[in-house]
Amino acid sequence: MNRPSRHALAAAALMLGAGTAAHAADHSVYNPLQTFAPYRFQHAVNRYRSADGLPGPDYWQNKVDYQIKARLDPASKTLTASETIHYANHSPDTLHMLWLQLDQNRYTKTARGNFSADRMPGPDQHTSGYQFAKVTVEVDGKQVPVHYVISDTRMRIDLPKALAPKSGKAVVHIQYHYTVPGKFGGRTQWMASKNGNVFDIAQWYPRLCVYDDLRGWDTLPYLNNEFYLEYGNFDYSVTVPADMVVAGSGQLLNPKDVLTATERQRLAKAADSDKTVMIIKPGEVGSADSRPSGRKELTWHFRMQHTRDVSFAASRAFVWDAARINLPKGKHALAQSVYPVESIDRDGWSRSTEYLKDSVEHFSKRWYPYPYTNAIAVGGPVGGMEYPGIVFDYYKGHGKDFFGLTAHEIGHTWFPMIVGFDERRNAWMDEGFNTFIDVYESDDFNHGEFAPKRDGEYAPGGGNPVQEILKTIDDPQAPPILTRADAIKEKYRHPVTYFKSALGLVLLREQILGPKRFDPAFRQFIAAWAFKHPSPSDFFRAMDSAAGEDLSWFWHSWYQHNWKLDLAVTGVTPSKGGWSHGAEVTVANLDRMVMPATLEVTYADGSHQRLRLPVETWLQHTSFDVHVDGSKAVVSATVDPDQVIPDNDRANNTYKVK
Repeated sequence: MNRPSRHALAAAALMLGAGTAAHAADHSVYNPLQTFAPYRFQHAVNRYRSADGLPGPDYWQNKVDYQIKARLDPASKTLTASETIHYANHSPDTLHMLWLQLDQNRYTKTARGNFSADRMPGPDQHTSGYQFAKVTVEVDGKQVPVHYVISDTRMRIDLPKALAPKSGKAVVHIQYHYTVPGKFGGRTQWMASKNGNVFDIAQWYPRLCVYDDLRGWDTLPYLNNEFYLEYGNFDYSVTVPADMVVAGSGQLLNPKDVLTATERQRLAKAADSDKTVMIIKPGEVGSADSRPSGRKELTWHFRMQHTRDVSFAASRAFVWDAARINLPKGKHALAQSVYPVESIDRDGWSRSTEYLKDSVEHFSKRWYPYPYTNAIAVGGPVGGMEYPGIVFDYYKGHGKDFFGLTAHEIGHTWFPMIVGFDERRNAWMDEGFNTFIDVYESDDFNHGEFAPKRDGEYAPGGGNPVQEILKTIDDPQAPPILTRADAIKEKYRHPVTYFKSALGLVLLREQILGPKRFDPAFRQFIAAWAFKHPSPSDFFRAMDSAAGEDLSWFWHSWYQHNWKLDLAVTGVTPSKGGWSHGAEVTVANLDRMVMPATLEVTYADGSHQRLRLPVETWLQHTSFDVHVDGSKAVVSATVDPDQVIPDNDRANNTYKVK
């Protein structure tokens, strides 16, 4: 509608009674050319990564297999191991060196992470990191000592013979030991319990850095953010005192050696049961009858294929239970929980396997099938941390928070264990995507027992998540989502990395695209990048292409910037000829972000009418007159009446006609 007729209608409105909101469009800082500018993707399209956001015809990634024999001494808190690494170069490049991650070096006195944290660790919060007895590379079938350089949490091995493009292979042998950190270990530590120490063992072996088509060797140091790892197969064994139980990633290969006949029978029963079955009962913990007799030590042997990592836990204090997981196409896995007796609680660890089973079944049905034979939750000192096939959760977990923790940590199987995001750079992808899928698991579990998760629990202060995120968006110090993970202060880690990222996907699914377009596009992205390494650019392109929408404006405002949204209703007048011919509602966009929104008109008789404002409303305008069909007098008009979009100023969302 042109300006003159709008002004004429405004004059008519003065005769009927002035509205209670003033025109605000003149104060808008919104610039359509900025918000709708073409989005500049960080990574270019090429033969490796296609324009549709999926792997290209020449996509490649290197492969690494591990064989590890480890021994845990619970008395000295020492892990000693020998490791054989089989590395395959599938890249088009000649490799003259290998870079490995040494995450245990994060706990040394000189670690870079000591200086990037909020505070320096105390003098008792250090170990000596990895201590190496041998580093060799096979040449013509013989092990040859090699030159290596350790730089903080990285090791460079200079190869005696370069690896040829697309076909080169190397076999590396490493012998090492380290001291398991105490409670300062964060993601890997030990704690005392009533019946013995509980060890959560992770980041426990030198492992290959990723060599990819984006940066070559990706050697970001381990400061505090998580991991970026190559995929391969693991064969590992852990030797412990005979009275300890080991729970590990993958499949236990020698149950006859380490379990009693009764425990094996109970596990077989659990594999056929949707109800939780006790494997080691509370009263059996510490009993000689719960362990094979006649041995001082036992070696637990595990194998896991097509994975990027493995971890394990060990303790003489474990209660153990399990139940069957029902997967698509008639397949099954086993949900298992191990925890000390202190964890037993009908609203806590006594329901762990129930929570674990339901979460894996739900995520498998909705997004992508669970690929492993076991899903294990460990109750111990670590507050919540994920590894392939196993998660470490706090042993005192209870109630709704414990359900949320269980679902969230096993949900990381999908991001980043299946979809191999670079967590050290883009923690918002694995944490935010996982928090997003948690939303719907909370809705589904036990008829919504712990729903809804749309309650701001990942935002400071709780409450409506759409409202809570405004505190972060309105904070001038808050970083955009597309910030290197290590540069995000702890104050903003959850609000930005978890919550804003997750809410962005909720907005895409429920307000921008709708489930019928979002869900197939999201599933295609997961399936296409399963066990591969997508970048943020790949995700943005994949959603644009498969969902059928140019989302540049959303990538700009929600991810690249911390822009605000402020929609307003600035006027309501009768159409030409009076209310019997409808109403003219003036809406304005006052800030840099845009969103599709619902406009609700309320009539004098109390009835309502709604219509949808697409984002195209703002391609050329900062203010727009919307004609609303009707034949009754309008008393008010409201934009976003359900408060489902992150509007920064709701005081101007409603215009009341006097």
